[in-house]
Amino acid sequence: MELQRITEQNRAKINTFLKEHWYTTEMVLRGQVVDMTQAEGFFIEEDNEIIGLITYAVFGQVLEILSLDSLRPGQGLGTALIGQVVQVAGEMGCRKIVVITTNDNLHALGFYQRRGFDMARLFRGALEVSRKLKPEIPLIGENNIPLRHEIELELVLCKEDK
Repeated sequence: MELQRITEQNRAKINTFLKEHWYTTEMVLRGQVVDMTQAEGFFIEEDNEIIGLITYAVFGQVLEILSLDSLRPGQGLGTALIGQVVQVAGEMGCRKIVVITTNDNLHALGFYQRRGFDMARLFRGALEVSRKLKPEIPLIGENNIPLRHEIELELVLCKEDK
C-alpha cells in the first residue's frame, strides 16, 4: 500500500474514482456546489487500485475535508488519511480542520469523534437548500433516517481557539 498526494498526473484516476463512488464530481456543502475535480488530497493505492481517498480545500486558516473514502473499513486507511491531512494542516499553519456530514451518517459522526473531532455547528434544514442545487439527493439516508441537516465537526489545532 502506498499513500500518495493528488497531482495533475493522477487527477483523471481520482476523478474516475469520485464518479464511481460518489456518482458525480460535484458536492453540495452549506448550499454551495464544490467542484471535486479541483480538490487537493491524498489517496492510498494497492495493485494500482485506489482503496482510500481524502480530499480537502483550504480557506484561510481552516482546512475543510470534502470527502473521505475507505474501501477496506477497519484496516486503518481512513485514520492514515486523516493523519496525513492533520500533518499538512499543521505545516500550512491552519488553526483547525472541519468536516461536514449529514445527520444520517452515524458511522462518520462516530469515526470523526473517535479521532478528536467535536460537533461544532448544526446547519438545520441544509439539505432542503442542497436539493435545489442537486435534486438527486435522497429524502431518506443511511439507517433509514430522514436526510435533513448538515453537521460540522472540527478538530482544533491551535489551542487558543478552543
